[in-house]
Amino acid sequence: MTTAPAAVPLVTRTVPLTDPAPLLTLLPRSAPLAWLRRGVGLVGWGQALRIETHGRHRFADAERAWHDVVRRAVVRDEVGLPGTGPVAFGSMAFSQRSTAGGVLIVPEVVVGRRGDQYWLTTSGVGAVLPPAALGHREAAPADGEHGAVRFIDGARTGAEWEHAVASAIRRIAEGRLEKVVLARDLRAVCDRPVDPRSVLTRLADRYPGCWTFSVDGLLGATPELLVRREKGLVTSRVLAGTIRRTGDDVHDLALAASLARSSKDLEEHEYAVRSVADALAPHCSSVNVPEAPFVLHLANVMHLATDVTGVLADSTSSLGLAAALHPSAAVCGTPTEVAATLIDEIEGMDRDRYAGPVGWMDAEGDGEWGIALRCARIDAADPARLRLFAGCGIVAGSDPAAELAESDAKLLPMRQALAGGGA
Repeated sequence: MTTAPAAVPLVTRTVPLTDPAPLLTLLPRSAPLAWLRRGVGLVGWGQALRIETHGRHRFADAERAWHDVVRRAVVRDEVGLPGTGPVAFGSMAFSQRSTAGGVLIVPEVVVGRRGDQYWLTTSGVGAVLPPAALGHREAAPADGEHGAVRFIDGARTGAEWEHAVASAIRRIAEGRLEKVVLARDLRAVCDRPVDPRSVLTRLADRYPGCWTFSVDGLLGATPELLVRREKGLVTSRVLAGTIRRTGDDVHDLALAASLARSSKDLEEHEYAVRSVADALAPHCSSVNVPEAPFVLHLANVMHLATDVTGVLADSTSSLGLAAALHPSAAVCGTPTEVAATLIDEIEGMDRDRYAGPVGWMDAEGDGEWGIALRCARIDAADPARLRLFAGCGIVAGSDPAAELAESDAKLLPMRQALAGGGA
């Protein structure tokens, strides 16, 4: 559905902008939209248009509606870069059965940065544009203004989740599948409503190499780029295989070396890379897969990582490519259908939009979509409550206790962003 009749055109204007200050500082408290890495990317606010979809065809329905919007749009773009002109921020549920569905939001105002270039895009329906200025900025969020935070078990306790992991390992040993990703959730209850800007700022400061995002109440900092499409080039960053950092640089280097040699982690990583390369192949004239992964160092964990690249051979949009890639082995398992069925059987919760694509797309189909990891969703009915998520890849060599510890490490970024540091 859309919030405006299809017959009413979207009107968009993009103009160059001088450096307006760090992009996150421009955001309002209410419904901020963001996709940033190292201060580069897009922020937006207001809602000129909203597209909601559900079920098995949520990706295709969203893309069809977006193409219809773009076809009717009246566009004046004085910058002409990926991310200028009409832009939609989006997020999609992991499962077709989730009530969370999918959403594309066209903001009334977008401010973008690419290198040293900045721009301002305003959008409205029916030839009504917001003022082409940044306007009055809201006061920055006060540190800790949402008060104390309590973390409580979500759908399952840690012990119950370990039992589910053990069950998955037994299924793998029986030869039913090679890998499955099991997720767990954690509830956060704050004294007062959360200001999303404070959470985003902490995530961006602590995890500058990740993509910090905010779409429709979903906040996070993902290290995993599901797909980037830009002028015919396609890139996907695959992460699978994780070890927790200790804070001791010398020890962490030794841990990184052990991760790079770990047969369990290399096996898990190989499944994830293979699933991405196989999904991109039908849409690309060539796909390049490095022979071995590298170790990606983040503030709290290290991952085995591989950047898969390709040359686009058809007109598939970035959202279409995200649909082709979802769910990858990194968030579901191998074989995909068997792993998805097992997740439904033993995970015990609705993932909502966790582990689904999140990002943006422009009128040309270019865009960036990450996997919604290291994230939380604010409760729309009570913004003092959030639901945090983490997941782990389970293979034959997995240990339930070690997987629980890994999930705790993956929950840490959001816990710290909410608690202000020492969660």
